[in-house]
Amino acid sequence: MIHFDPQGLVLADLLAIARQDIPADFSQSARQRIDEGHRLLVKLAADGTPIYGVNTGLGAALDTPVAPVQASIPLGRAVGVGRLANRQELRAITATRLAGLAQGRSGISPAAAQALLDLLNSSVEPEVPLLGSLGESDLAPLSHLSLALTVPLTGKDGLALVSANAASVGLGALLVAEAQQALEAVLAALALSCEGYRANLSAFQPWASRLRPAPGQTEQSAALLRLLAGGELADSPRRLQDPLSFRCATVVQGAAQQALHQLHELIELELRSGADNPALISEEALVLATANFDSTHLALAAEGLGLALNRVAACGAERIAKLLSPGSSDLPRFLITQPGHVGMAALQRTSSALVAEIGHLANPLPAVSVPVADRVEDYAGQALAVVDKTRRLVERVVWLVSIELIVAAQAVDLRGALRLGQGSGQIHAAVRSQVAHLDQDRSGSVDVLALSRFISTHGFSAANAATTAGRSPTRC
Repeated sequence: MIHFDPQGLVLADLLAIARQDIPADFSQSARQRIDEGHRLLVKLAADGTPIYGVNTGLGAALDTPVAPVQASIPLGRAVGVGRLANRQELRAITATRLAGLAQGRSGISPAAAQALLDLLNSSVEPEVPLLGSLGESDLAPLSHLSLALTVPLTGKDGLALVSANAASVGLGALLVAEAQQALEAVLAALALSCEGYRANLSAFQPWASRLRPAPGQTEQSAALLRLLAGGELADSPRRLQDPLSFRCATVVQGAAQQALHQLHELIELELRSGADNPALISEEALVLATANFDSTHLALAAEGLGLALNRVAACGAERIAKLLSPGSSDLPRFLITQPGHVGMAALQRTSSALVAEIGHLANPLPAVSVPVADRVEDYAGQALAVVDKTRRLVERVVWLVSIELIVAAQAVDLRGALRLGQGSGQIHAAVRSQVAHLDQDRSGSVDVLALSRFISTHGFSAANAATTAGRSPTRC
């Protein structure tokens, strides 16, 4: 059981709720905070204090002194279109909103908060379209989610349920986890490519990072050398200097890890914050208009991650090309020894297509959007749209890195007897547990999809690779 508490929620707990179906509850202090915030709302409203969305209109109707029907707030804003959130996404979004409500700043009634908690812990999966948010509160998706609640909405309940960026943050949390798995696989692929290419490890030595410690470079270089430790590669490079896609790999991957770290930190900041407008501060008996629903920081961090992964992808595609070229690798062309067979040549076309799509998805969304609400809402952070496109980008990175792992494993096989590093040996065994050696042409998409499912399900750390080594590849 995981508890929503005013101290906030860590990313690992949110992922456990979303991906492992762990049940959740409010802590006692969270219930007390929620109750205090609601009682303050009732008192201030009874005293005639103007409270946005309680005794005034919303958006451009702010000047209308008519209390909105709270049930109508989500009903009128359930305007989403596009694909529906899956179960993991629904749980991530719902848990994120519950983490915000646990701050006690929304003024929501305890009954409505409990109803949302009960929805999380049930097997109900509301239909929540994910296109329609501008990132200044995820009004559309949260409205669709709120329609699944059967409790009467009073006070500020309707506004409290939809006035937050819980969809952007919840899906951003899943993005962080998926990007981390992808980058672990990228590191694994780099290690195996180094083995297959017989790369020079000079650029990854500790002194290189000491001379210019770029963000993440030291850690990525050290992790790569650990995977290669125990093998013979350090003593048998083929070239004095390798192409930049090899030499610069840990610098590029370090930059991507840095971008991911920034997004991770911002997601956790949101999971311990109150983004409600207006906010109820029970300690000060204060109702406060805020702009804490703005999502610019999340959008920029997710854009930065996409741009960094675009560069990671470009390097990976080039390493694939080098391994397939006999002039660069000193291996059979397209890594096949049978005359008349295509070998792995066609996979390079897929990698090229993926790099093009990744580059397209890495293009930033425009900073200017069409104003809405009679131009009161004349700026938009667009975090949800950015998170969604970056998750699609990560999916393509996983397909691309699956190709690199398959190509690198084939190159290792064709080198003959090699003493691989302990970690790279486990990686090779894990690839071979999913994909057999290529000795004659077959459908490469089956191999890529099998390995990408492995990456998405298990991750590709050396430890995971070790546990799956030894399984026989399944051929279709």
